[in-house]
Amino acid sequence: MTVRRYPVAVLLVVVTVALVVVNGFAFWGDTFALWVDDAMQLSAGVAAVVCGVLVARRVRGHQRWWRVLVALGMAGWSLGQCAWSWYQLVDGRGLPSPSLADVGYLSFPVFALAALFVLARARIRPDRERFQPAQWTAHFGVAVVLDGLIVTGSLFILTWTAALGQLVRATAPDKLTWSVAISYPLSDLVIVVVAVLLVVFDRVDRPYRANLLLAAVGIVALAASDSVFAYLVSIGAESMKPWSDGGFVLGPLFIAFALLVTPGQRRRDEASPAGGVDWWQLALPYVPVTAVALLITGQLLAGAGPDGVEVFVGVLVVFLVLARQLLSLLDNRLLLRRVYDGQQQLTHQAYHDPLTGLANRALFADRLDRAVEIPDRPLVLIFVDLDDFKEVNDRFGHAGGDVLLHAVAQRLLSCVRAGDTVARLGGDEFAILLEGELDAPQAVADRIQGVLRRPFAVHGTLVSVRASMGLVVPDPAEPLVTSDVLLGRADTSMYAGKRLGKDTTVVYRPSQDGPPDFPSALRRAKGGIPEGFGLVFQPIVRLADETPAAVEALARWTTPDGTAVSPETFVRAAEGAGLGAELDALVLDLACREITAAGLDLTVHVNVCASRLGAAALERSVASALDRYRLPASRLVVEITETVPVPDLAAGAAAIRRLQELGVRVALDDFGAGYSSLTVLHALPVDLIKLDRSLTTGVQPERDAALCRALVGLCADLELDVVAEGIETAEQASLVTRAGCTTAQGYLYGRPAPLSALRLSTIPAG
Repeated sequence: MTVRRYPVAVLLVVVTVALVVVNGFAFWGDTFALWVDDAMQLSAGVAAVVCGVLVARRVRGHQRWWRVLVALGMAGWSLGQCAWSWYQLVDGRGLPSPSLADVGYLSFPVFALAALFVLARARIRPDRERFQPAQWTAHFGVAVVLDGLIVTGSLFILTWTAALGQLVRATAPDKLTWSVAISYPLSDLVIVVVAVLLVVFDRVDRPYRANLLLAAVGIVALAASDSVFAYLVSIGAESMKPWSDGGFVLGPLFIAFALLVTPGQRRRDEASPAGGVDWWQLALPYVPVTAVALLITGQLLAGAGPDGVEVFVGVLVVFLVLARQLLSLLDNRLLLRRVYDGQQQLTHQAYHDPLTGLANRALFADRLDRAVEIPDRPLVLIFVDLDDFKEVNDRFGHAGGDVLLHAVAQRLLSCVRAGDTVARLGGDEFAILLEGELDAPQAVADRIQGVLRRPFAVHGTLVSVRASMGLVVPDPAEPLVTSDVLLGRADTSMYAGKRLGKDTTVVYRPSQDGPPDFPSALRRAKGGIPEGFGLVFQPIVRLADETPAAVEALARWTTPDGTAVSPETFVRAAEGAGLGAELDALVLDLACREITAAGLDLTVHVNVCASRLGAAALERSVASALDRYRLPASRLVVEITETVPVPDLAAGAAAIRRLQELGVRVALDDFGAGYSSLTVLHALPVDLIKLDRSLTTGVQPERDAALCRALVGLCADLELDVVAEGIETAEQASLVTRAGCTTAQGYLYGRPAPLSALRLSTIPAG
């Protein structure tokens, strides 16, 4: 039966009901009414059999077998109807019981029950379908049992009142007659309860919904007329009016409709939406309860109150309903808790970054607004931007970048207190809000940079991270400062750090000249010393007696606002601005001046970028400084720092020889790191090697010692001096001494300091 034929089916039901009603008046006599009544019953039964057979031939699996079983049951029922019509119309026996008709009639519940179980099995949900969360509760299984007991108890009361009680109390002619009579209401009760329970606990969008509903209606209709028949038999009635047989006509008709409907023929717009309310599930358990209430009310009004069985079962049903309502209240409470938890989760998602779990821009702006509104409340705003984060994404992909961002977030959280706010504003930008009693803001920034400089593990590889930070401390005397203004200042300071060469912290200071910029300061000096620029010196000692043999000149720069910028930062900025040669010349000139002015008989080491090796300007600067300050060339060592590789090894070697012709010695700095290699050592005729600190600060002392011995032995064969850098502990000093080093440099022998302080603390008197 297709969707377009539903109106035809409805019309057929209406016409059938009208015929039953009209025939019940027996306008043409009782005999004619009985013939019409029996003909309608037999026609409906045969129609159900024909529909079942026809559709079963076109379908497969469970869809076929439940139809075959129903068709068999209706065939037996139709044969029983034939026998019944013979007894009633031809033989004139009235209502014979037991008879052959009972065999046919009672075969239907057996086959129908089996068909319902097959139909239920056929209606197992496909794997792709799942219950919606709203349809499952913590007490779903208990609720199913209670609903089943409520339906069973209510239908039992109705059946008991309609026929079963009368049959039990009646005195039948013999036990067989009594057994046959009571079989009708009992079998009907079982099959009706099964059908109703399948309807109640089914979902709206199940594929066999229409089959089940139509079959259930037909079964209930047959059961109703069976109950009337059993009652009439129990009281010895001679005939059964056509009105009472209405269920025997409509029941097979609805069953025929159920057999015709096939899954997949329902229109899409007729299916209930997923998660919708199934009103059958809500109402059907209480329909028989309502019927029981009306029945007992009618009995009380008629003065024939319910008997003891009705009262006992009715009380049980009432308690079952109360228990079911209690479960509903508990489930509603659980659902409300789920809704509340869901709202909390949505709120958290709306104000937190999904990747790192930190506050997002909206939450950070809200907390900053509230912090600004509190007068005289100290606060610090730090804007953090990871340097060159795009390189991480390019190297490891966005998944690797996400891993790094999450790890950075955890380290930022470890640097602040529980009440402070750390937020991810987007991409690789973070913001930190510190409120209340605070440590020195610069100390907090240094702590953040310190933890970020420790390598991060990304997909099994250690990755170094640097960050540029802008730090803002609002002035309590400044009126009407807003959160947007503070964020703008922090952002400006952070980008000022980017221009300085990254990996630095810039504290916001109001300035007409704009944020600090080392290349600009170098240009404004016009060959002189930029404001805040100077040198410190670190001793290089003989390991035998730890007396200074030389010093290394190291550049330092402090911005006008007092911020000490790391050498890596401002040197990188100068190189990026094309001022590297000017910076090298400035350091060389200052180093020669100060070592001469101090009157120290020490060699001075000056760093020069490898990219300028071979440039005529470098050689002129060296010669000019030596001549200007009367410094013997043998007391100057030019260290080649390999922040970039030597562009032309042959040209570089020629440049080194020209410097050596001046009497200057040349050293290869940080050997063992950067771009240094044995190829470079072979190509460049240097005089001295400085071993990188990584060779003496590893986690495998024995391996480090072996490597140091090998390098020192190689340099001895090449007649090269060796300086071990980064010596901070006595164990490291012992390691390089055993390896054969004669000179070393590191914090163990002195930190970088002005020459005046260095002379007093490192050069013994006499």
